[in-house]
Amino acid sequence: MPRTLTARALGAGRSLAASLTPPIDVSATYMRDADNGYSSGHVYGRKDNASVQQAERQIADLEHAREALLFGSGMAAATTLFLAASPTHIVAPQHMYWGLHVWLAEAHRYGHEVTFADMADLDAVGRAIRPGRTGIVWIETPSNPLWTVTDIAAVAELAHRAGALVCVDSTAVTPVLTRPLDCGADIVMHSATKYLNGHSDVVAGALAASAPSGLWDRIAAIRDQHGTTPGPFDAWLLMRGLRTLDLRVREQSRSAATLAGRLTGHPALSAVLYPGLAGHPGHAIAARQMSGGFGGMLSIRVRGGAAAAVKVAANVHLWRRATSFGGIESLIEHRSSIEGQGSPCPDDLLRLSVGLEDPDDLFGDLEQALAPIS
Repeated sequence: MPRTLTARALGAGRSLAASLTPPIDVSATYMRDADNGYSSGHVYGRKDNASVQQAERQIADLEHAREALLFGSGMAAATTLFLAASPTHIVAPQHMYWGLHVWLAEAHRYGHEVTFADMADLDAVGRAIRPGRTGIVWIETPSNPLWTVTDIAAVAELAHRAGALVCVDSTAVTPVLTRPLDCGADIVMHSATKYLNGHSDVVAGALAASAPSGLWDRIAAIRDQHGTTPGPFDAWLLMRGLRTLDLRVREQSRSAATLAGRLTGHPALSAVLYPGLAGHPGHAIAARQMSGGFGGMLSIRVRGGAAAAVKVAANVHLWRRATSFGGIESLIEHRSSIEGQGSPCPDDLLRLSVGLEDPDDLFGDLEQALAPIS
């Protein structure tokens, strides 16, 4: 009958043709076998979606990880990790993504105690870690938006000696430039919204683990229970972005290094913050644990304070005034306006995310915007 034929028009349960571009698995549920089993390995879309699992496998391979899990956002990935941990003492950076800093400052609601430390100072990290009590040491390197650098291997040694796990937010550099698990970390986190996707059209997050653990099992369980997996189309877009990750990140790093060098010493600026500069305090560590570039992010501090910085951002034409980073478009942001009260971000700082435009054009646009301040 026509009603039956149209209801089955997509061919329920049939495998799709092998195609160069992976198909999007939009199914919310999967068929049982005649014997009531699931030989396909897929039961229900919340945790078994094939598109999500393909993207997870790509990220795990890139990070030299045993396994990866996708989430609906970077914040969902990070907070799920802390929710999965038994109440413990956490050491986190003073300078880090502000949204997570704010969440951690209230983590006592979940039984955690948090100490914020200068992660660029190994002595300070050592003092913050409490052997037998600290359960997690969280690293973000380079840190956003000051781009301070943490020695992952050295901090991992201190943490492991005290019985703590090390988790690294590697969003700003991606596995193209740094693989934290190879440096001794236990779990790496990404806001996949940024470079992993690279096209400013997906919100997603990821965790990748070096080895099985009770914590990892609880992370997977909480993700399933809370339903924080991304949708299949977002996972598919993420896979599309991952195909060009290496090319994009290396080119953006070259352009950022060019801009940082040309902006250094500019009369309108009091500082250029970029780990690729020889004068950056963390340059030697960055050169040791990063390979192929120093990232596509830098910050500039504008003489004249917040008003002057906001004016510079208002006067650009090629750079886009928007929050986020890692996309193909170059973005400029007065960061302290976003972070708000209590943020340690200087109010004269502009954060720059270098896209794929010609670096000469990007520099010319900044130069004309900075000219009235020079």
